[in-house]
Amino acid sequence: MTNNKIFCGDGSSVRHPLLPTYVMHDSASGSSPVHISAISFENGDVWITTPIDSDVASLVIILMRIAAREKKKLRFFIDSPGGEVNAGLAILDAMKHYRYGIDIYCVGLAASMAAVLLAGGEKGHRFILEHSKVMIHEPLIAGGVGGSATSIQRTAESIIETKKTLNGLLAEFTGRTVEEINEKTAYDNFFNAEEAIEFGLCDAIATGFEDITNEEDQYE
Repeated sequence: MTNNKIFCGDGSSVRHPLLPTYVMHDSASGSSPVHISAISFENGDVWITTPIDSDVASLVIILMRIAAREKKKLRFFIDSPGGEVNAGLAILDAMKHYRYGIDIYCVGLAASMAAVLLAGGEKGHRFILEHSKVMIHEPLIAGGVGGSATSIQRTAESIIETKKTLNGLLAEFTGRTVEEINEKTAYDNFFNAEEAIEFGLCDAIATGFEDITNEEDQYE
């Protein structure tokens, strides 16, 4: 059982009225401070709410491995501007091999690599809140391009290959042609919830958090 008391490292009972880090968790052995992310994960919730990098990918995959031992259905909540392609693809590959079900929710913005993760979820299990948005575009080169002509050429070849990979995945996930995806990703292309569903980036609007429940699905 979790009450409303907020525990802080300095001994005070409130750290921030809106952003608690720890709450008091009551158990048979008594009350103790527990991080809210741990309580959330007990319910199968995994939050991706920062730029996606190798640290985020490692954490998500670790949580998936822990959940797999318990045969637990997961819910991914995404509110991210995107991030590193390799890190995002690592999460996507892990999602494909997770046997116990993942529901994915866009709860603000799923942009760039985060949009690929949303679209890459299992059909019928990709949700978006009513006023959330999805953005897709071509991969970007972080920090600009420099160096020798050969280095620049190889960088250009690499990003073109990355574009082919990502657009191919989006075509697969949305049921669109690669040509359509190439056209739609030529710029920062924002979709509202209904547009994202129509385009195939997700499946349905979650009308409220009462719909976001951890169903007692059984997986063998």
